Amino acid sequence: MSITNTRIHAVDALRGFAIVSIMLLHNIEHFDVYFLPPNLPDWMVQLDKKIWDAGFFLFGGKSYGIFALLFGLTYFIQFNNQEKKGNDFRLVFAWRLILLLGFGILNSAFYQGDILFIYAIIGFLLIPFSKLGNKLVFIVSVILLAQPFEWINLFIAAQNPGTKIADPNSWVYFGKMEDYIKGDSFINTAYGNLINGKKAVVLWSHENGRYPHILALFLLGMLGGRLQIFSYSLKNKKIWIRTLLVSFLIFIPLYYIKKNIVPEITSEGIKRALTTIETSLTNIAFMFVLVSGFLLTFYTKIGGKIFNVLSPIGRMSLSNYVIQSILGSSIYYGFGLGMYQHTGATYSLLIGIALAIVMGLFSSWWLNRYKRGPLETIWHRATWLFHKK
Repeated sequence: MSITNTRIHAVDALRGFAIVSIMLLHNIEHFDVYFLPPNLPDWMVQLDKKIWDAGFFLFGGKSYGIFALLFGLTYFIQFNNQEKKGNDFRLVFAWRLILLLGFGILNSAFYQGDILFIYAIIGFLLIPFSKLGNKLVFIVSVILLAQPFEWINLFIAAQNPGTKIADPNSWVYFGKMEDYIKGDSFINTAYGNLINGKKAVVLWSHENGRYPHILALFLLGMLGGRLQIFSYSLKNKKIWIRTLLVSFLIFIPLYYIKKNIVPEITSEGIKRALTTIETSLTNIAFMFVLVSGFLLTFYTKIGGKIFNVLSPIGRMSLSNYVIQSILGSSIYYGFGLGMYQHTGATYSLLIGIALAIVMGLFSSWWLNRYKRGPLETIWHRATWLFHKK
């Protein structure tokens, strides 16, 4: 099966899985409105905590990574298809990223935690790697995954372990968000999200080592496209089995360090740098457990039928990502229903599941009538607006 000529339903389903898991996680955290409703019975409080912990264990720091991996894969497919036609896709891709930046700004007006804006900026760094060799791309990816800048911070902190460090800069901006998110004005919320919230998210992403990991995953997705490991074959099945085993074996000691060693460190500087390194690597390891486990299950007859229901959501990932932000903010924020005041993680999870079902039905209905999702259509037409066919 040629990855450039045949649509790979496993990739669509995996992208759909990423969108749904992102939405479920956003729901249980009320789309960044961290509030515990009072007067809930004890059993509900305990259940909420278990759902919260399980949600972040499974998807926190992993779902965005799956999205990034597939972003790189999609870039390769588009680049390769155009190269076969004798066209250089790099300039077109740059314009496409500018358009994505616009979608990210739109989405940020509803939800400050938008990832499209960041993907669009970092996406420009994919372009210089377009024609570099596989080995070099892989080496750069591994270096970025290792969080080299945080190792420098760790070395510096180790020289002066008793030094007090300031709170992360993002906290200043996150501390202001309640003034507009809980208010009843959409205009104030959108303005606050775009001005204050964007600064908070950009700083937080830097402080948590997201930027090198996003670029690394873009590159690995592109490399996976070159090697065609996302299409089904017995060889690829063995690759994903090995990936599952290796990533799980890496995850176990990292998770042990997270739970038992890092909390015991007394130096603030060492602890912060090591936490960023450990958390990033733990999340990436488990992300590959999810990806490989998902694909191996999809390759089975029963698993393929079950997970294929996610394919329409994945084919409309841009539209669904923005739609879930609009719906989520309207449900939980002050300008909408203000449900953050009444729903704990349990009820929010049920709301998220209901929205996922609606999203799946809508996506199937739309794709039965149109080739692409609504925002995908705009993005596609605008991409080729200034180019002759």
